[in-house]
Amino acid sequence: MSAATLAAADSATMLRRYLLRMRRYPSLTVLLVGMPVLLLLLFVHVFGGTLGAGLPGGALPGADGRGRYLDFVTPALVVAAAIGAAQGTAISVAMDRTTGIVARFRTMAISPVSVLAGHVLGSVVQSVLAMGVLLVAAVALGYRPGAGFAGWVALAGFLVLLSLALTWLCLALGLLSDSVETASNLPMPLLLLPFLGSGFVPVESMPAGLRWFAAHQPATPVIETVRGLLDGRADAGTAATAVAWCAVLALAGWAWSLRLFRRTTTG
Repeated sequence: MSAATLAAADSATMLRRYLLRMRRYPSLTVLLVGMPVLLLLLFVHVFGGTLGAGLPGGALPGADGRGRYLDFVTPALVVAAAIGAAQGTAISVAMDRTTGIVARFRTMAISPVSVLAGHVLGSVVQSVLAMGVLLVAAVALGYRPGAGFAGWVALAGFLVLLSLALTWLCLALGLLSDSVETASNLPMPLLLLPFLGSGFVPVESMPAGLRWFAAHQPATPVIETVRGLLDGRADAGTAATAVAWCAVLALAGWAWSLRLFRRTTTG
């Protein structure tokens, strides 16, 4: 077999290892899938009545406001679910490093890149699961996306791209960490970006300095693209910006991860 075929086969084995660990130790998966749903319930039922009334177009406080805020906040929590799943990847790869399994893999006749590929592919599966469960929960609460078939296909492709970008970046952060605790903390700033963007309140409602930051950081075009695709009215320019951000983060995270992994396995 060629080197590419061997790498693909080894990556499939590492993916199977990741999925088996998800099944045998489900607590992290339950947390990553369940937390976005809990946040959805919190923001819609506790804050939604008031925050929804403050959205552009006006709404009455209470049930009317909650319904409008459900439509507004769901895309932000979809993105937050992807960030949370990627954070789990940083924790998983740090666990592998600190328990010595990476050193064990070095002694085996396997493709080195497959160790990273297994984490990335497994995290994408976990991320898609978390985002899917969140969307089902939102629909159960009354959310009604306006996307057609083409919109759902585009949304699925974009969310996979987003998951890959975040996973590669968090994978590098996990390799950079000396402990599992550090790996769980380093990706935390990523979770703040939806709050400092257009995820939970309109950018126009922010003070001038924060409004500038919100308009130019990656979470805002990503959230607006998810929001537009779900509503069936995605803006091409915003989507292009979001895809560009995802591509940059994916390439940077991939290059950084490979460099750190080579340094780890040769150190």
